[in-house]
Order: sequence, then C-alpha cells, then structure tokens
Amino acid sequence: MTTATVSRWARRFVFTGALFLLVWALAALIGTPRRVEVVLVLFGFVLHTVFGKGYSLIPVYFDRELAVARAPFVQFPLSVGGTALLALDGLRASPAWVGAVGALCWSLGVLVFTGSLLWTVRGDLSGSATGTGAVNTHRQALDRVANAFVPVALVYLLLGSYGVLAVETGLPVVFDGSVARASHLLAAGTGALFVFAVGFRLLPRFFVATPPRFAPVLVFPAAAGGPLLIATYLPSGQWFRLGAVLEASAVVAFAIVLGVLSYRSERRRVGFYGVLAGAVCGCLGVGLGLQFALGGLQPGLGLAHARLNLVGFLGLTIVGVSYQFYPPAVGTFPGAGDRTALGAIACLLVGLVLGVTGLAFDAPVFELLGGVSALAGAVAHIWLLGGLFRERANR
Repeated sequence: MTTATVSRWARRFVFTGALFLLVWALAALIGTPRRVEVVLVLFGFVLHTVFGKGYSLIPVYFDRELAVARAPFVQFPLSVGGTALLALDGLRASPAWVGAVGALCWSLGVLVFTGSLLWTVRGDLSGSATGTGAVNTHRQALDRVANAFVPVALVYLLLGSYGVLAVETGLPVVFDGSVARASHLLAAGTGALFVFAVGFRLLPRFFVATPPRFAPVLVFPAAAGGPLLIATYLPSGQWFRLGAVLEASAVVAFAIVLGVLSYRSERRRVGFYGVLAGAVCGCLGVGLGLQFALGGLQPGLGLAHARLNLVGFLGLTIVGVSYQFYPPAVGTFPGAGDRTALGAIACLLVGLVLGVTGLAFDAPVFELLGGVSALAGAVAHIWLLGGLFRERANR
C-alpha cells in the first residue's frame, strides 16, 4: 500500500511540475517579470519534480521505505499553492499578503518533505545502505558516494526556503535578505546537487555503461561547496569567483561524464537526447556565470543565464529522465511515441536557444520565435505525461 500510494503521488508531483513548465512558457511568451519566470521554473517545475521523484527514489536508494506514507498528500497543496502565490507576488499589482502566505505555504511543504525523508533515512544519513541489486554490485561504491550528498541537497532546500520566507515575512534574514541568494541555494544547491546525486545512480544504469572512476571526485565536492559560496558572496569578490568556478567545474565534469556514458553505451533512447542537451545548456549557463563573476553582470544576460540553467540544464535533464521512467512508446493514445518525445525536447531546446539569442542581441523576433517553440515543447511534454499517467492509472 505504501509503495502504491507513494508512486501515485510521485506522478502527481511530476505532472504538476510539467504543468508549471507550460505556465512558464506562456508567461515567458507574454513577457512577465524575471522573478515570475524563476518561480514558475524553479519552484514549480524543477522542485516539484524533485519532490515527486524524491519521495519515490530516495527511500529505495537508502534501502528503506518512506516512513510517513501520507507526507506527499500533506505537502502537495502546500507546495502547489505556495508556488502559485509566490508567482503572483512577482506581479506588481499583487497585494502584499500574497508573498507572505505563499512563502509560508511553500516552507511548510518543504518541512514536510525534508522531515519525512530525513526521518526515513535516520541512522544512516551517509547512505551506506544503498539497496544496490546483485547485478549492480560493481556500482555500490558509487551509489554510496551519491547517497552521501542527498542530505546536503536537503539542507540547501531548507536554507533556500527559509531565505524566501524571511524576505516575505520579516523574519531574521539569511545573508542580506536577497531573493537571488535564496534562488541560487535552491537551484544550484538543491536542484543541481539532486541531479548529480540521483544522476550518478540512475544514468549509468540507463546507459548500461560505467562512468570514469574520477568523476565523483570532480563533481560532488565542487557541487556541494559552490552554491554556498555563490549565495554568500554574490555578486562579486574572490570567494564569489571561487564559488562560480566550483559550480562551473561540477557542471562541466558532469557533462563530460554524460558524454563518456553515451559514447560507451550501445543503447539509444529518446530520453538520452534530453539529458545530453541539458548538459550542453548547463555548460553554456555556467559559462555565463563565470563571465559575470569575472567581468560583471551584463544587461540582458541575467535572464539568459537563468533560463540556460533552469530550463536548459535542470529542465531538459528532467524531461529526458522522465522519458526513461515513463517511456512514451508504451502509450496507446494519439501522439504517444518517441517522435513526440523527441519533438518536445527539440522544441524546448530550439526555443531556449532562440530566446537566449534574442536576449543577448536584443532581437525581439528571436525571443518571440523562441517563446512559441518553447510553448510547443511544453504542450507536447505535458500531453505525453498526462496520457501515460492516465493509462497507468486505468490499468
């Protein structure tokens, strides 16, 4: 019963994340403020997907069962409502209470998520028990390393969420109360670190290949330390530059690992294209971040940096991995199949590239074309997930 309940709620979180991606595409197309875009993609799409897959994967990776089976049921309305209110708060016409209530709901949802997972893995926070199957015993050492950084991602989630709550409610602030600092804690500290930790467990199995032995050493320490330095010393200074270098090195190293896995693999799955495209976008995104750290923020490129990392690196990686968990080819509804999945990935990627080009060169036509393409990709993605989830529920 616990497994069935958790799986059902995991799908609801993942589908809601895809819905927020669609809302982001619409918001970007009509030109909403940058803060609204960040909330919709980071809080709505990325972190809702993290919540859903976190509930279903983390207990298994620590060889446990979720200790509080009703935690997803309790968290879901808090996180969805909190995200919606925080997005509305980014609009100039919203009442003052909207942000405070949104941040409170969001933070309560995060407490439910982190509390239930930490209670589930209590006594083994380092993840020495991996639940690694007999056919994957050669991956056990890597699985243990990946497990050890899951609690770090959860700590970043708590820190970033409190940062948002403090700004909106007047509680004692973290650092100087900058929303940008909290966003970096959540995006780089939680989102990226979760992708790395879960990715090192999932992707070698998906590709049926072995990553380079040095990979965890290059990725995890830098990914764990970089976000804290960036958030603490943003927007300048030697420690900020060090944080940017660490985060960039982690993303680039992870991209190289994915390239090696793809080269060594004999499999070709549609989801791999999303993961690889996400890695390329991540390299471009952290490249812009390094440019900001070394030469200062340039007008118009701040939003490009956010989109490349949130929609590109985290977003396309999530879309690609989603098609591994929920293969489009098994669907029997109209449009189900790898072609639609590949079209969704391609439209999101092309839309992102055109949009970033338009921002960089102040070309509204490219931004418009990019927005239309990204919207088409988001529609195709939610159509696939909705159809697959509906058919799975009817079985």
